[in-house]
Amino acid sequence: MNSTSNHGVAVARFLYGTAWKEDETRRLTLLALRSGFRGIDTANQRRHYHEAAVGEGIADAVREGLVRREDLFLQTKYTFRNGQDHRLPYDPNAPIGEQVRQSFASSLEHLGTAWIDSYVLHGPTMRSGLGADDWEAWRAMETIHGTSQAKVLGVSNVSLDQLKLLCKDAKVRPSFVQNRCYASLGWDRAVRQYCSQNGIVYQGFSLLTANRDALAHPRLRHIAERHRRSPAQIVFRFALDVGMLPLTGTTNEEHMRADLAVFDFTLDASEVQAIESFDRIP
Repeated sequence: MNSTSNHGVAVARFLYGTAWKEDETRRLTLLALRSGFRGIDTANQRRHYHEAAVGEGIADAVREGLVRREDLFLQTKYTFRNGQDHRLPYDPNAPIGEQVRQSFASSLEHLGTAWIDSYVLHGPTMRSGLGADDWEAWRAMETIHGTSQAKVLGVSNVSLDQLKLLCKDAKVRPSFVQNRCYASLGWDRAVRQYCSQNGIVYQGFSLLTANRDALAHPRLRHIAERHRRSPAQIVFRFALDVGMLPLTGTTNEEHMRADLAVFDFTLDASEVQAIESFDRIP
C-alpha cells in the first residue's frame, strides 16, 4: 500500500484500528494484513484494546511470509489510569514516568518488536490545559524517543489549545495528532489546520461511526453515485484529499478491501469543498 514519510519513518497512508475487537483481535489483525493494510493502530489499554492479540496476529502474518516487521507501521499508546480498567500494564503506585516506561516495555513484549514506529499519549488528563502528569508522561516519552525505540511521538484526543501548549514546550514535538473527527464540527478543522501549518500529520478516527448523518446526506450520496463508490469510500477519499491519515476499524473483509480501494480515484476540488462544508449545511 502507498506510504509516506514522517521524520524518516515510513507511514502507511491508511491505518487499521484494533479497538473493541476483543477475542477477534488476532484474527482481524491478520485479516487486515492479508487485505493489504500495513499500518496498525493499537494501545496498551486492555479496557478497549487487546494489544497482545494484535501482536499474535502480526506474528501469524510474519510466519506466513506475508510481511516483515520492517514492512509495518506500528502505533501504540500510553493510557493514564483514568482511562484503564483493572487490567493495568503498569504499577499504579509508581510515578507517572515509570508507568510510561513499564507500559512501553509491555507494548514491546505484546507486539513482539524491538521498536515502535509511533508512540502516542492517549489523551491528556484534563479537558483543558496540560497538567503536571501530562508533562511527566511526555518527558518520559521523549526519553524513550531518545533511545530510538520509539521513532516518533504523537498525542490523541487533544484540543487545539492543548496541542499548542504541547508544541510550545515539548523538546520532541508530536509528529501525529489522532482525534475523533465529526463532520458536524467541521471535521476538526482548526486542529487540522494547525497540524498542516506545523508539519504534524492529522489522524482521523471514527470517520464513519461519528458521521452517520453525513454518510446519509443527499450531497454525499450524489458524489458517491457520480464516482460509483460507496459513501464510506467517499468519506475516506475526502480524508486523504484534505491531508488526513484515516483509520478504519471494520471487521468485514470486503469492507477492508473497499477501504483500501480509495487510492484508485480522487475527488475534484468542488466535491472536497462540499464535504468540508457539511458543518455549514442547515
